[in-house]
Amino acid sequence: MAHSVKVIFSVLFTLSSFLGIAQTPKDTAKKEQKTIYLFSGIGADSSIFMNLKLPGYHKVYITWIPALPNESLTQYAGRIKSQITAENPYIIGLSFGGIMAVEVSKQIPVKKMVLISSVRTKNELNRRQFFFMKMGLYRIIPGSLIKRTNFVTYRYFGARSPEDKKALTKLLLDTDVSFFRWALRGIAYWDNKEAPERTIQIHGTADRVITTRRVHPDYRIKGGGHLMILDKADTISSIITHYFRE
Repeated sequence: MAHSVKVIFSVLFTLSSFLGIAQTPKDTAKKEQKTIYLFSGIGADSSIFMNLKLPGYHKVYITWIPALPNESLTQYAGRIKSQITAENPYIIGLSFGGIMAVEVSKQIPVKKMVLISSVRTKNELNRRQFFFMKMGLYRIIPGSLIKRTNFVTYRYFGARSPEDKKALTKLLLDTDVSFFRWALRGIAYWDNKEAPERTIQIHGTADRVITTRRVHPDYRIKGGGHLMILDKADTISSIITHYFRE
């Protein structure tokens, strides 16, 4: 009897040991999985990144919060950074989200950062756009016009395929006009002159929103428009994956 009990306990112990060994790699992988925080453009949500493939990473999409009256981009970054809970995170910023990512990176330690269709400093922005925004001319544009798409907006944003046009239409329809106007004002008075460290910049050669004439990216995507995150996602995903794994 005693011998039988001893055998049973021995078998149970062996099984539990194997189960423990089987679970360890899975648990370790989960713990070691790196977190990427993604900042979308003005008015855009996480769907703008739907074609981006970054296997092996835990993706967290930053949610835009209402801006306070006369709040600067730096002050706004101080509030929205509370959504970043991982230490030394990886960050991806798209368009206006890239500008905000730069401001956040000045307030918290960042492992690596990628700017897509965006800028590192104010000097990379078009001077005519600065004039337009500083004059506050965007305030006279009706909200209904901001939300409308036509052949001009399709060309301006680089939306060529039916899928891209559909995505742009949804993006503009969902845009918070008040937030849009606040963001343009914030960009007009953005004064960052220092390029962030541990950052690469990916830009399209056909970007009309942020023209390549003043931008000096690490990677130029031939034919990429401002929304190349949609139709050039495979190339962009490959660049990001390689950079994060270096």
